[in-house]
Amino acid sequence: MSMKLNKEMNKHNQLWMIISDSHDNIPKIREFMEVAKQREITHVFHLGDIVSPFVAPYFLLNGVKFIGVFGNNDGEKLFLMQKFQNKLHNQPYEIEESGFKIFLMHEPYALVPAIKSQLYDFVFYGHTHQIDIRKEGRTLVINPGESCGYLTGKATAVILNPETCDYEIIEV
Repeated sequence: MSMKLNKEMNKHNQLWMIISDSHDNIPKIREFMEVAKQREITHVFHLGDIVSPFVAPYFLLNGVKFIGVFGNNDGEKLFLMQKFQNKLHNQPYEIEESGFKIFLMHEPYALVPAIKSQLYDFVFYGHTHQIDIRKEGRTLVINPGESCGYLTGKATAVILNPETCDYEIIEV
């Protein structure tokens, strides 16, 4: 179930892209970042398994804030940190962004406690390569599936209006 986004309702004009498990698939990364440009995405949240530092230039778009966490396949952490300009973090990672409390992780080890705490507006996770979008109390939980398309045959990400919690699953 995806909801069409209404940008007029978004008073801060923010649209977030939640993406995970890109696994160096440059053609798919390029397609998703082209969507980000076309849709005027303001933030990209990457939930791990970027894999190689050489893909950083594809993700770092002018005027778009990038926030990410390391995944279990991100081995070259120092070079990834350098190429991503220190915008990748060990997980789990807690951040307040635009007045929203967000909990980011790759592997869903802390998923249940993060949801049950009801401390967060959003909990984003990856690793499973399966889409999971649900509202639990005040918390919207999102796993955007895999952006690489290697395991499921579907390369997906989620575009979210944080003000309204309207979202859209996009596939390239």
